Amino acid sequence: MKKFVLCACMFLLLLSGCGGKSDVDPMEKGMDCTTLKVYNWGEYVGDGVIDGFQKEYGVKIIYEMFDSNEAMYTKLQSGETYDVLVPSDYMIERLMNEGKLQPLDMSLIPNFEGIMDGLKNPSYDPTNEYSVPYLWGTVGIIYNKEVVSLAELEEKGWNILKDPKYKGRVYMYDSERDSFMVALKALGYSMNTDDEKEIEEAAEWLRELDQNVDPVYVTDEVIDAMGSGSKDLAVTYSGEAAYVTDMNDKMGYYTPKEGTNRWVDGFVITKESKCPITANTFINYMLDEDNAFENTEYVGYTTTVQSVYDAEIDLGGYFYKNEAYQPRLGYDLDETFRHNEVLKKKLSQLWVKIKAQ
Repeated sequence: MKKFVLCACMFLLLLSGCGGKSDVDPMEKGMDCTTLKVYNWGEYVGDGVIDGFQKEYGVKIIYEMFDSNEAMYTKLQSGETYDVLVPSDYMIERLMNEGKLQPLDMSLIPNFEGIMDGLKNPSYDPTNEYSVPYLWGTVGIIYNKEVVSLAELEEKGWNILKDPKYKGRVYMYDSERDSFMVALKALGYSMNTDDEKEIEEAAEWLRELDQNVDPVYVTDEVIDAMGSGSKDLAVTYSGEAAYVTDMNDKMGYYTPKEGTNRWVDGFVITKESKCPITANTFINYMLDEDNAFENTEYVGYTTTVQSVYDAEIDLGGYFYKNEAYQPRLGYDLDETFRHNEVLKKKLSQLWVKIKAQ
């Protein structure tokens, strides 16, 4: 499952890679570079996977980590250059629109064929010209099954978070995007709306939640907290929920019928990269079955590789009967965030005021 202690060299941004040197000549392997710079989320790759690529292809990986799409974007704006990035859907769309990405060479990524059909050709990149899905999931509710019934969740959906009987027993994810998503979905609206009236209704919904249940606003702390059962309800990502429900069988994961954010993090190659062959080869390597197994079991988030997913949820699989690892796919009311910088700033301003009331 997802691990929270990084090896020392990962903590130091893997500036020279973990493990021993390779005697392989990268040029003999058809590579166009001896070094590849990769920028990924923290704790988002399996033990040994990066080192395995270095040894197989003789390419030194300079591996750095970010903690948010916005932090990654700011780093790029500062002039820092990378070859491969792993942004989320809406950030991929932004980078595409700003001409910051180069097309992928699918002839070098044959493992793309193994990606789940429901994750191919997404709305933000309809032909997968610029991105390949890596990990995916949903936002939902972790709940204490000894206190909260599935029947009550199915009846109330997202509105259960506002029920005064759970006052002091709720964790809310400290993110304006996801919190407004919850409110908008509870009200029956699109999470990508820019309708002023709908946004204000959502803000009022969140104010009422704040007043009714006095939630604690958290991010990654929710994992240990819900693992120990410190609250009854928590809004979080399916990957975190997979870890929590595995740690504590009293906890369950529910995705409300009103719909939610179905997110995807994917591989892209920057416009500035002078190593397209090496970069495309690296992406293909990450989607290899063996590496996909190692990545998903280490991180705890759902793989996009169909054969690996099927094996993981089957009898004897690492995530057998783990409901959080099996986010729904193809549900009409689930959406992916679209890039809208004006809307994001507005929601951010409203979110600060809601938490400060």
